[in-house]
Amino acid sequence: MSDRHISQHFETLAIHAGNTADPLTGAVVPPIYQVSTYKQDGVGGLRGGYEYSRSANPTRTALEENLAALEGGRRGLAFASGLAAEDCLLRTLLSPGDHVVIPNDAYGGTFRLFAKVVARWGVEWSVADTSDPAAVRAAVTPKTKVVWVETPSNPLLGITDIAAVAQVARDAGARLVVDNTFATPYLQQPLALGADIVVHSLTKYMGGHSDVVGGALITGDAGLGEELAFHQNAMGAVAGPFDSWLVLRGTKTLSVRMDRHSENAAKIADMLTRHARVSSVLYPGLPEHPGHEVAAKQMKSFGGMVSFRVEGGEEAAVEVCNRAKIFTLGESLGGVESLIEHPGRMTHASVAGSALEVPGDLVRLSVGIENAEDLLEDLQQALG
Repeated sequence: MSDRHISQHFETLAIHAGNTADPLTGAVVPPIYQVSTYKQDGVGGLRGGYEYSRSANPTRTALEENLAALEGGRRGLAFASGLAAEDCLLRTLLSPGDHVVIPNDAYGGTFRLFAKVVARWGVEWSVADTSDPAAVRAAVTPKTKVVWVETPSNPLLGITDIAAVAQVARDAGARLVVDNTFATPYLQQPLALGADIVVHSLTKYMGGHSDVVGGALITGDAGLGEELAFHQNAMGAVAGPFDSWLVLRGTKTLSVRMDRHSENAAKIADMLTRHARVSSVLYPGLPEHPGHEVAAKQMKSFGGMVSFRVEGGEEAAVEVCNRAKIFTLGESLGGVESLIEHPGRMTHASVAGSALEVPGDLVRLSVGIENAEDLLEDLQQALG
C-alpha cells in the first residue's frame, strides 16, 4: 500500500503503515473485522480478495502490512502465537532428513519444538554457539537448510553477528532465521543485515501491554512469502482480528516504549554490576559484555532485558524473585510493567538436562517503563 512509503522513518511508519482510514466512516483506526465469511460478488468474485477469515481478514492484513514495513520486508504474516509462527516456518522450509543449526541459548519453547516435535518427523538438529561464526560454520552439514539465531538471546542475552552468520548460511545454501523478539525492529533490522526471515513473538514488545498472544514471520523474499502464506492458510493458526488490532495498537508506540525500556534497563544493569550479592550481569549494553561491540554495531540501543546471577546459588535466586514487589513474578516479557522470573524453573524448564540448560542462580528481568528509581529500590530490597 502507498502508506508504507510515506516515510522511511520508523516512528512514522509505525503509526501509518497499514493504518489507512476506514473508507466508509473515515475512522483513523482500522476496524476490528470480527467476521468469519464475506459476501461474494458472484461465484469467484471476491470483494477485496476476502472470502474466509482463516485465509485473510482486513484487520490482520493491516497488521501484516505494518509488520512488513517495520522490518523492511516484502511480506508479513501474523499468527496465533510465536510458536505457531515458528511451526509454520519449519514446515514450510524443512523436509524429513533436513538439518537445522540452533543456538545454545534459545527460548525454551523453541527448543521444545525442535526436540519434541520437529525431530519426530525426521528433521535433525544440532547446537552451536551462534555468537561465534566459526562455531556455526563447523555445525553446518550438507543437509543444513536453516540456521536459527536469537539475538539478543533468551535468557543469557548472547549476541550474534547477524551479517557474519548470514554469510555462513549463504555459503551453506541455507536460510538464516532471526528471532528478533528481544530487540524488535525499532532496535534491530535483521533483513537489512542479511537474514532471510524474521520471527517475532508479538506477545512481547510488539503488543507491549501483556494483553495479547501472537506471532509473526516477515521476509524480504516475495516467493518465500507466498510459500509461507500458503502454509499459514493450510495450517490455520492465524491471528484473530481482535488480537491483530491489539498488536497494531501496540506497534504505534513501540519506539517510545523501547527507548524507555532501554534507558531503565541500562540503569538497572549498572546498579547490579556494583551489588555485592550479584556475581555477574548479562546485558549487552555493558562494555564488558562479550557481545557489546557487535550489539553496538547492529542495534540502535540495547533493549529492556537484563539477566544476572546471584551469589548463593539457585535458592538465593529464587528468593530474590519471591521478594520483589514492583517487579511482578511472571513468565512473559516486553510489557509496560516490569517482570522477574527464574528461567531454570520457569520459562526454560524444558531445556533442563540438555546443552541449553541455564544456570540455577540466574534471574531474568523484563524491565518495564515505570520510574527507574522505584525499580532500583525494589531490586535492592529483593537482593537484601
